[in-house]
Amino acid sequence: MNVKGFRRSAVYLTVLISILLMLSAAVAEDKEITIGYQLVYNPWKVAIANGEFEKATGYKINWRKFDSGSKVITAMASGDVHIALAGSSPIAAGVSRGIDMQLFWITEDIASAEALVVRDGAGITAPQDLKGKKLGVPFVSTTHFHTLFALEQFGIQPGELTILNMQPNQIAAAWIRGDIDAAFVWDPALGRIKQTGKVLITSGLLSSWGKATFDGMVVSTEFAEGDPEFMAKFVKVIAAADAAYRDNPNAWTPDSEPVKAIVKMVGGKAEDVPGVLALYSFPTPEQQASCQWLGCGADGGAARALKFTAEFLKAEKKIPSLQPDFSKFVTSAYVEAAMKMK
Repeated sequence: MNVKGFRRSAVYLTVLISILLMLSAAVAEDKEITIGYQLVYNPWKVAIANGEFEKATGYKINWRKFDSGSKVITAMASGDVHIALAGSSPIAAGVSRGIDMQLFWITEDIASAEALVVRDGAGITAPQDLKGKKLGVPFVSTTHFHTLFALEQFGIQPGELTILNMQPNQIAAAWIRGDIDAAFVWDPALGRIKQTGKVLITSGLLSSWGKATFDGMVVSTEFAEGDPEFMAKFVKVIAAADAAYRDNPNAWTPDSEPVKAIVKMVGGKAEDVPGVLALYSFPTPEQQASCQWLGCGADGGAARALKFTAEFLKAEKKIPSLQPDFSKFVTSAYVEAAMKMK
């Protein structure tokens, strides 16, 4: 080859290398995702702290912290977040407004982590004793939803007691002053009021009566359908984190590495974590895929819960209309794919 031909080949090679580098950069850029999480004690925070999701998926993950479910769902609507943790009420509101997302994992069944507590000395020993009393609850929350459902089961009309719109910190303060007789709330306010009160009913029992509340993971439908392999790997990691807790909850002591990792992500006190985790139920992949939660279409537990919650939100004038079919916003496909992975 003459000098001129060599130079031409060198130029071609340089151009080819540049193209390959650009393509490689484009692929790397595609393998990036933003995930929104909230300050809730749960096992999957350990996997975040240890970088397990990145190791399993090969993605660069931008973890964004949010202080409410409504805010993270708003971020999903704008496209700023691809996957997010939110409660069943914000999820129901989001899909009712037409956000194209799917619920693919039940992070936790709220179970005993939310409860209706009555104050010592308030003279309430049975549900009927709530009549004429003052009850504090954050409006348009999962506990507000369950408050009205509980009253319905007890045969009590909402107007037969005074229901006050109070945030958890306001409930705790009002409780100490004796301004309210009962409250339906979550930790840490729940733990404070239980010190001088007793639990009348839990969200877990109300869920078993047909109207469940939960925290769940939702994903942009476009992203999920574009990379189902990522979704299966992601689910496998979160399932393993839950299993580590379910298999040996007593090992999750304040000085254990998992609890330290959770506090690193969420903050708070390590001694509070074991007690809070014990209040939740973390469904297995088999339970997730079953009719109890993500399976069985419109008859599945999650789809029915979203429908009932949306009906509640519409009655409270927080959403304008209902979706004709909530099952299209729920999928068990990625759980089922994860269970087949080695």
